[in-house]
Amino acid sequence: MLFCPRDRDSAIEDMRRMTGDLKRRVGDRPIRGGLYVSCAARGPNQFAAPDRETDIIRDTLGEFPMAGFFANGEISRDRIYAYTGVLTLFL
Repeated sequence: MLFCPRDRDSAIEDMRRMTGDLKRRVGDRPIRGGLYVSCAARGPNQFAAPDRETDIIRDTLGEFPMAGFFANGEISRDRIYAYTGVLTLFL
């Protein structure tokens, strides 16, 4: 078990770092679409505004069609997470 306490500023900084890393990995390829799954408690509790996460994604990666939903747990590989956001990009 790993606990990572977050305040608003560190959550925003971490989100910018991760989307910046995705931008470098995508390179010049166009993003054709995306799916974003966020923890139901993440937006209002970590970012103070429910749309702040998608704003950061668009600020970093640009405009592209994106759908998503809120969940009470996110799965990545063989683990279940809480208070996370999972972004899948279609190139």
